Amino acid sequence: MTRKYFGTDGVRGKVGEGPITPDFVMRLGYAAGGVLAAQEKLPQGEHPAVVIGKDTRISGYMLESALQAGLSAAGVDVLLLGPMPTPAVAYLTRALRAQAGIVISASHNPFEDNGIKFFSALGTKLPDQTEQAIETALDEPMTTMASAQLGKARRINDAAGRYIEFCKSAFPNELDLRGLKIVVDCAHGATYHVAPPVFHELGAEVFAIGDRPDGLNINRECGATSPQALQEAVKRHRADLGIALDGDGDRLIMVDEKGEVYDGDQLLYVIAKHRHQQGLLKGGVVGTQMTNLGMEHALSKLKIPFERAKVGDRYVLEMLNQRGWQVGGEGSGHILCLDRHSTGDGIVSALQVLLALRMAKATLSEFTRDLTLYPQVLINVPVIKGFDFRDSVQIQAKVAEAECGLDGAGRVLLRASGTEPLLRVMVEGKSGEKVNHWAGVIADTVRQAVG
Repeated sequence: MTRKYFGTDGVRGKVGEGPITPDFVMRLGYAAGGVLAAQEKLPQGEHPAVVIGKDTRISGYMLESALQAGLSAAGVDVLLLGPMPTPAVAYLTRALRAQAGIVISASHNPFEDNGIKFFSALGTKLPDQTEQAIETALDEPMTTMASAQLGKARRINDAAGRYIEFCKSAFPNELDLRGLKIVVDCAHGATYHVAPPVFHELGAEVFAIGDRPDGLNINRECGATSPQALQEAVKRHRADLGIALDGDGDRLIMVDEKGEVYDGDQLLYVIAKHRHQQGLLKGGVVGTQMTNLGMEHALSKLKIPFERAKVGDRYVLEMLNQRGWQVGGEGSGHILCLDRHSTGDGIVSALQVLLALRMAKATLSEFTRDLTLYPQVLINVPVIKGFDFRDSVQIQAKVAEAECGLDGAGRVLLRASGTEPLLRVMVEGKSGEKVNHWAGVIADTVRQAVG
């Protein structure tokens, strides 16, 4: 499907530039409201309802009002959650029996960016055909329902408490976190008022950082994309481990008692290995084209099936559903446990890791001792619009040469960015020296081919 506005995760961009402007977002709300209203068979006089949550960006106030106006004009009721993590919106959409959920967030991006993403009534990402219908409706003129048919808005005041209890339910009742000292970095984002209470109420001693959002500091030198603050805090408080979330709460990175960082591949391995040991792993594990080769080899030693999807948690979810499996994720920290939630959830994923460590009476380093990640280098090479590396004989020849040079103990992946005019060159293997060499050689070859 050709998308004009929707990317792999909704609509995103710089605030004030199309499409993230108040007038467009109002029309987006109206278009989405019209599509949802047409899909629902509700009793006479009842309106479709849509849940809206947001992260802590200052632009969220403006975009929330614009969305609300568009939805109301289409005759859709609005349930306002205020600042809430993306996975919380997915859960509350189901719990409140709404017809859809909307999140105003640009995830791990800086505060100048923002975006709109949608969930279905089941708490999953919208089907392609629904997104296509919304895009088509955006090209139609915007009108307003008769006054008696306009949508209403109300605030859900207990949204945070509902989500905290949902997260806690992902951890067994017979276990607790007493005796653990945990640092939680909320990235000055949407989890600032929900993540610390979850771990505290399960018994841990919690030190919260990145929990004072001001609208401008989301993801700034903190959170899952910048774990240095968490590393320092873990050492300062002599904590047992640290948990870093991103601005909208769907990514997870962790730090052990020594300050060592564990990415999404390593944490996914912990969850999969634990479930395998307990006889609870349904099928296998889904990663992406970027998942570290060392992870694949470690799972193979445990005789756990592994499949690679395209990059993006949307595609991981699609493959999990196709296979009937439950566990998958990305190195960036998007982890899916479909028996616990319909979407990636940083807090829920952290609890699955803690469950594994608690039951094994092990630290992160001990539980991942049999996992060795291979050196991996990623170089972003600017290209001209429409450039296709597959048409270049010299690039293909250099890739083949690199694969031979890695002696069968590595791999090369070239991937066009879906959002920028960039070609991503990734090389990984057992030898860090060879990986660095061939990544540079291929990147130079791409630059020459671009001209």
